[in-house]
Amino acid sequence: MIVWVTGATGLIGGALCQALARDCHTVYRLIRPGKAPGTREFSKPPNVSDLPWSAATGISGVEAALTPDAIINLAGASIADGAWTAERKAELRASRVAATRSVVEALTEMPSKPRVFLSASAMGYYGDRGDEELTEESGPGRDFLAELAQEWEGEAEKAEEFGVRVVRMRFGIVLAKRGGALPRMARPFRLGFGGRISTGRQWISWIALADVVGAVRFLLAHPEIRGAVNVVAPQPVRNAEFAKGLAHALHRPAIFPVPAFALRMLLGPEMANALLLSSQRVLPKKLQQSGFSFLYPELPAALAANL
Repeated sequence: MIVWVTGATGLIGGALCQALARDCHTVYRLIRPGKAPGTREFSKPPNVSDLPWSAATGISGVEAALTPDAIINLAGASIADGAWTAERKAELRASRVAATRSVVEALTEMPSKPRVFLSASAMGYYGDRGDEELTEESGPGRDFLAELAQEWEGEAEKAEEFGVRVVRMRFGIVLAKRGGALPRMARPFRLGFGGRISTGRQWISWIALADVVGAVRFLLAHPEIRGAVNVVAPQPVRNAEFAKGLAHALHRPAIFPVPAFALRMLLGPEMANALLLSSQRVLPKKLQQSGFSFLYPELPAALAANL
């Protein structure tokens, strides 16, 4: 299978490209011209190549002739790297919405269309929902991240006009040894200053990186699955439980709660509320109903494998 991957040097993309190469797929990483290799860069085997691409310039006609069987769209700047100024919000939107639009527009140049378009989204789609159990049928939230996810998914859905199967992957917090949120979350615990955030009652929906890669490969191989898919572990936990589990895994205490007002002062109310204080109890209903088997369904084992 010929597979195009955007966001290929990111946390998920780097691990996924290695897995697809081991599966003997022909992988084309869509890379912005002049982009420096990412921290998860790997020695490319013969079945992995790079194509120049950007949201602004798209993909040239010659490159589009390398018709893929599948496109995996993982492009998107980190939502946690920098304050949410108007400029930063525009960058986050462009890196997701405009980038996805660019990839979908490339379909018009292809003599034959890919069978499947797997496009990233996020559990931020649901907004702050308290204790409500959220499946793929649950409606969207109304905050910035929810609106961003809706725009992002809206661009991906346009690929259906070309007869392409579209899967919108709503990722939870990805736990990995290097990169992503876990090393940042673990740092204060390693120093002995870790603890719950605010009341600790907010739900965290997480997933180990190995299960993210496994889920994407599963979605590639199952043509009956389409639409929104929650890519999260089956056992979300409250923030206090996550903090306790992280402290236990690191053999450190968890006795220093972080007050909400301090986070709002540090990050700004909107960013603090959306990233750290909101509650999202997301369940992987479609993956489980389709028979996907998680390597790390429970938090203690996932933390032990990724710290």
